[in-house]
Amino acid sequence: MKVIRTDHIGLAVKDLESRQALWQRLFGLEASPPEVLTERGVRVVRLEPEGGAAVELVSPLREDSPVSSFLRDRGEGIHHLCLEVQDLEEAMAELRAQGAEFLQERPQPGAEGSLIAFIHPRSCGGVLVELRQVRKKK
Repeated sequence: MKVIRTDHIGLAVKDLESRQALWQRLFGLEASPPEVLTERGVRVVRLEPEGGAAVELVSPLREDSPVSSFLRDRGEGIHHLCLEVQDLEEAMAELRAQGAEFLQERPQPGAEGSLIAFIHPRSCGGVLVELRQVRKKK
């Protein structure tokens, strides 16, 4: 499997608007409009530096979302590392062949029209890793 780049670092936050304002004020990062991912139970905002990986702020939409559980158990902070791949289904098959466990069977819709899948933390030394296949530019 070939990783194209580190796409973003996801931060779990309780209040999306206040944390977005904080990161923009402190670091001058440009923000995407907030995006609601109903099926994942979250709202996300991407903060883009001029170079390198983005910072993705993730806040829960409801109490039963995985991010709500994360916030209850660990509080705000680093939630996941996201790696961009060319072909997500191929990457999942290759990693499964090496024993990696995923939190879902198939790629799921992600922000900005991407496809995503999460590797279980026990397969990556305690780190939740998201794989992301970005939408092809037309």
